[in-house]
Amino acid sequence: MYSTIIFDLDGTLLNTLNDLAASTNYALRQSGMPERTIEEVRRFVGNGVRKLIERAVPEGEDNPLFEETFATFKRHYLEHNMDTTCPYEGVGEMLRQLRQQGKRLAVVSNKFCTATEELVAHFFPEIEVAIGENEAGGIKKKPAPDTVMEALRRLGVDKTGAVYVGDSDVDLMTARNSGLPCISVLWGFRDKEFLLQHGATTFIEKPEELSSVVNSEL
Repeated sequence: MYSTIIFDLDGTLLNTLNDLAASTNYALRQSGMPERTIEEVRRFVGNGVRKLIERAVPEGEDNPLFEETFATFKRHYLEHNMDTTCPYEGVGEMLRQLRQQGKRLAVVSNKFCTATEELVAHFFPEIEVAIGENEAGGIKKKPAPDTVMEALRRLGVDKTGAVYVGDSDVDLMTARNSGLPCISVLWGFRDKEFLLQHGATTFIEKPEELSSVVNSEL
């Protein structure tokens, strides 16, 4: 039985894709660059917003307008990250049920800290700890284990009985690097075939399935 659950945010608890795409394309337009489709942005996310913009901008960080475009994206996204973003169906009830069972809950994300904290506070009062990208504070982003270890520290628990829940290859690597088992969700930004290719072994198709999985024998 798992007592601590560490969640990814984008593609796992929240459907943030449309707002990420809107801010990406706003920044690209401001810099006179071609816009990206939703499916392109879906492929670009998972490694933090800087990597998202690096992938969206022609020539990436070598483009002389990269830093300006990235700054524009950050300003726009902080103002518009709740325009269409919402929890996946059933996620709120899932979190309430887990808290009623006494589970400890945290979020670790490669989204920058301010947006991560604001979104979690707004949508998920059941989440006790929310950690975003903060490499300036010496915490390396996923797939490094730093954010997971920091979440466990803030919860006051060790990794015994902890499990990681995410939707991507980065989440699988993060769990592996942290020494945690990983449960992969199938409603997020990556499909089952992709996740299988990256070593996923445990899946849930709907949020309500998580309770029975985390309460099963280790």
